[in-house]
Amino acid sequence: MDISILRSFFLWCMIINFGMLLFSSLMLMCVGGLVYRIHSKLFGITRDAFNVVIYCFIGIYKLLWIIFNVVPYIALLIIT
Repeated sequence: MDISILRSFFLWCMIINFGMLLFSSLMLMCVGGLVYRIHSKLFGITRDAFNVVIYCFIGIYKLLWIIFNVVPYIALLIIT
């Protein structure tokens, strides 16, 4: 496998995952009440617990995106 293929792979992974992160963040900002109502009916979760879970989800997703997509892409840019 060529380094340019790996660089392209990580670039597209980074773009797609950032799009998913941005979409989920925007959806929670715009229709967070609807998402909460659906989840509270399914799981019986309180609003405070829902906010903590969503905040942790977005934070962990962002950290994983940086660790597994951004850092390898930057490393491949540095070595070429």
